[in-house]
Amino acid sequence: MSLLFLSGLNGCSFQLRDSYQLPTNLQAVRLDSIDSLELEASLTQRLLTAGIQVVDASTSASTTIIRVLSDQLERRTLSLFESGQVAEYELIYQINYQVIREGKTEYDGQVEVARDYQDDPNFALAKTRERELLVSEMRDEATRRLVRQLISEFSD
Repeated sequence: MSLLFLSGLNGCSFQLRDSYQLPTNLQAVRLDSIDSLELEASLTQRLLTAGIQVVDASTSASTTIIRVLSDQLERRTLSLFESGQVAEYELIYQINYQVIREGKTEYDGQVEVARDYQDDPNFALAKTRERELLVSEMRDEATRRLVRQLISEFSD
């Protein structure tokens, strides 16, 4: 019975989440210009999960390079309390990157993730921790999208 079920899943092209058919030019990549340790760890984990080997700078120059140009977090005010204090923000996390092969830029990419965040000055410490968790989740989502963009852009 389970064999029939598995063959049915294969027949309809079902894949587990973050399970990809990798293009040959993305079997191994090198990460470059990442200032944030959190971003580097998240991106490295996403690449490894997708089956992409992450190599160091001493590896041959023919390796595909993912150069992170910037990662930034912006905050926009959405609403205010009657007192004039900010009640709700929109947090926007953005990664700008390039893919470089054989010394030439092949692709310029951008990933953006936005979330709403309600602030309450009466619970500043708890809200600060909540915002940190939200930013961490946004970073993970952005790296997931970045890997998906890479794979779809460079599919054979």
